[in-house]
Amino acid sequence: MTAIALVQLIRRKSYKRIFTNYRHGLIRGTLVGLELLVAADIIKTVAIKFSLHGVITLAILVLVRTFLSFTLEVELTGKWPWQGEGSQSDSETSEDSEEE
Repeated sequence: MTAIALVQLIRRKSYKRIFTNYRHGLIRGTLVGLELLVAADIIKTVAIKFSLHGVITLAILVLVRTFLSFTLEVELTGKWPWQGEGSQSDSETSEDSEEE
């Protein structure tokens, strides 16, 4: 992904769009990684060492990773995950008007 972004930067001068696409790709990859880590922790806690301490640790990890996922989703889309498709943040609206 980094190599693709560098080639695009060399070919043209649209730095803002290239940076935005690169950042969104990194965020999407991080979100997938967080989901996989949560799934792995659930499997480890339930299948391998099922104890009260393990369940509490799992709950804390899931809460932290869920918070991180939500904040990355806001960074990516500009709105909370539970907001509808029609709602758009002020920053997205101002970016759209600047590009026109």
